Amino acid sequence: MPFTVKKYLKLTSGSSIPTVGLGTWDIPTTVTASIVKNALDRGYRLIDCATLYGNEKECGEGISQWLAQDPENNKREDVFYITKLWNSENGYDNATRAIKNCLAKVKSIGYIDLLLIHSPLEGSQMRLGTYKAMQEAVDNGIVKSIGISNYGKHHIEELLNWSELKYKPVVNEIEISPWLMRQDLCDFCHSKDIEIIAYAPLAHSKRIRDPIVNKIADAKGITAAQVLLRWSLQKGYIPIPKTKTIARLA
Repeated sequence: MPFTVKKYLKLTSGSSIPTVGLGTWDIPTTVTASIVKNALDRGYRLIDCATLYGNEKECGEGISQWLAQDPENNKREDVFYITKLWNSENGYDNATRAIKNCLAKVKSIGYIDLLLIHSPLEGSQMRLGTYKAMQEAVDNGIVKSIGISNYGKHHIEELLNWSELKYKPVVNEIEISPWLMRQDLCDFCHSKDIEIIAYAPLAHSKRIRDPIVNKIADAKGITAAQVLLRWSLQKGYIPIPKTKTIARLA
């Protein structure tokens, strides 16, 4: 039977996440709002950001512009907005303040759909303190779902075995491509009902001219980028390609 791409995956939090999104790393603030708004016009419904990227405010502006464009049909609940707390924002007190700042930057869209710890590098106490603050944000209605990014198996096990765990992480956002499969980690996450968001699914565009990828693309009458995105989708991942060029969004 032919593989059918699902438009959404159900998270353990009860929310549904689109299976393709737009990454916003390294998109200049001067064009971020325009890129995000145009992405939503073209059918994207997942926007992935982070405090490290420095363009959360502009992502919110782009979403707001799209909502205002057609209030009858463009609904807030149709957009899935992700942001992440950076290392310097780890620890309970720091994270509590940072989450409020994240929401303030996108105040016009009302809430954050998914909040992630960007990296596990700050140590166990800081990681768990951050997650405690994130759980409280869910209780307060600021955030709908929470998860992790760049976590290895032992980091995940630490969190799942934590006595104060109230809300399991719904995703682990990690770099994934045919040249960086990380199959054991992905299989482990899926065994724990943790979805995989695949950043850099186009291998930072360094493999777009790969001869095998292009042979497949020619045979299917599609682009090399589409081959790589399809690979992620058929593995059950959520790819978040990035472009600074509006013409490439579609």
